[in-house]
Amino acid sequence: MITFACKKIKQEEFIRCSFNLNKTEYNILMFLLKKNQKCSVIQMAEAMNLERTTVQKAIKSLLSKKLVRKWKRNLAKGGCLYLYIVIDKEDIKKNMRDIIYRWYQEIEKQIKNL
Repeated sequence: MITFACKKIKQEEFIRCSFNLNKTEYNILMFLLKKNQKCSVIQMAEAMNLERTTVQKAIKSLLSKKLVRKWKRNLAKGGCLYLYIVIDKEDIKKNMRDIIYRWYQEIEKQIKNL
């Protein structure tokens, strides 16, 4: 937990705020971080007790925010399966540092303009 001025910020809040994630997106991101292997939407839905469409929507958002990567696996009997994995944990940390630094710069501007 981080304390800023008069407010304590939990790690979940900090991560969600940094990347503008809703609770489901955050939970899927954490699931993929812990799993640390490629997973299908169906695997995630079953493991997390969520609807497939809920996971699909969250994955689409995480892809757009470049927090997960997508792989296409061709199936032997035809068709394909899409698998997802979280980006490198160090890249996530770097992105968070960049976000914090931009926030800091904006706060500095505001302080100077007081």
